[in-house]
Order: sequence, then C-alpha cells, then structure tokens
Amino acid sequence: MVKLMYALWGTDLGAVLASADTHDALRRAGADRVQLNIAGVPEIAGAMTLSTFTPPIDAVISVWTGAEPEPVTEVLAGLTDRVVGWEVTERRPLSPSETWDGSRADAMANVAFLRKPDTLDRAEWLRRWLEEHTPIAIATQATSGYLQNIVERPVTPDVEHVDAIVEELFPLAAAGDIHAFYGSGGDDTELRRRMTALLDSVVRIGAHENIDVVPTVRHLHSF
Repeated sequence: MVKLMYALWGTDLGAVLASADTHDALRRAGADRVQLNIAGVPEIAGAMTLSTFTPPIDAVISVWTGAEPEPVTEVLAGLTDRVVGWEVTERRPLSPSETWDGSRADAMANVAFLRKPDTLDRAEWLRRWLEEHTPIAIATQATSGYLQNIVERPVTPDVEHVDAIVEELFPLAAAGDIHAFYGSGGDDTELRRRMTALLDSVVRIGAHENIDVVPTVRHLHSF
C-alpha cells in the first residue's frame, strides 16, 4: 500500500470530491481510502494562507492504494482544472484522533508544502526537519496532530518540485486567534517565546520562504 498526495485546483471541490460517484471511480481505480483537505470554507475564514502557486491550491487529496497511480490520477484530472501529485512516505510523530466515516474533523488542518533550500543537502535537511524541528513545532503550537510526508517521486505529468508535505491539526479557533494557534493561553509573553522558538527552527530548515500553507478542513473516507 502506498500513499499518494495531490494538490488540486477547481470549482466546488468539496462537493465534487465527496460525491458517491467520485468515490466509486476512485475505488475502481484502486483506492482503498482517501483523505480530503478542503480550503476556503467558512469554518476557517481568516486563517493565514501562504502560496507560491498561482492561484492558491483549492484542495488536497490523499489516496492509499495498492495499485499504480495512473488510474487515480486520471480520475482526479477529469474532475479538476489542474492536478499535481506525488508518492510520499508518511511519518506520524503526533497521530490525531481519526474517524473514517466522511465526517469533518473538529480541527483546522494546515497543509504545508516544503522545499529544501539550495544551501542544504537532502540528508542534512531531513535530519534538521525530522529530528530537530519536529519536537519544537509540536511543543510550541496547539497541535492535536502532526503528520509528515516525505516526497519520493511525482506521479502526474504536471510536475512541481516539492520535497515534503506536512499536515498540522489545530483547534478551529486557531483560524482567527493567535493564542489558540500557539496554545499560549492568552499570555503574550508566552506567545512571543513560542513564536520566537518556532521561527528560529523554521529558518534552520528554510521553511520561512518558498513555502505553501493551505488551511483546510479534513474528511476521511474508507472504502
């Protein structure tokens, strides 16, 4: 079983991707289960978005399959204006509570697309990110889930260079409340301490630039 992740652009993708017809098509293409991350919904209005893509990403879909990726890619290409995908290796340093019944998770899920800076080789970048940055990110933010996806290869004809995709789950209130985002309990001094520690670590992995951050809501579907 491999995990595929796709960035998608299109209209009304929340409804399109959640439809029974789409699920039937993905199942026939070899999908075992899917995760939908939908951007631009009212529940997370006001959340910070960063984008190198133009226009910004509208949705992210993760697909677990034992088959080749081409049939899944073909299904998604027929439903969207643009699809870019990768095969990834998933790590779960902080596993969230998950229910695979299609319901919306009670969280804001930030999906970040990371690119290694030219000043670091891949091994050192992965070491800094996986070993050094991960515990700092978890300790300085109000995350209930932290998932890391190391990009192994592209799986679509349309290729964009991405080295990793991170998903962090926050309280829904974090979309409009910086204390809720950082878990600082309304204490401005603690907020500044957490923000400084996180930014220093972010700079060490080069994630302060050339990054996409897509605030989404999360739905899990098992076939």
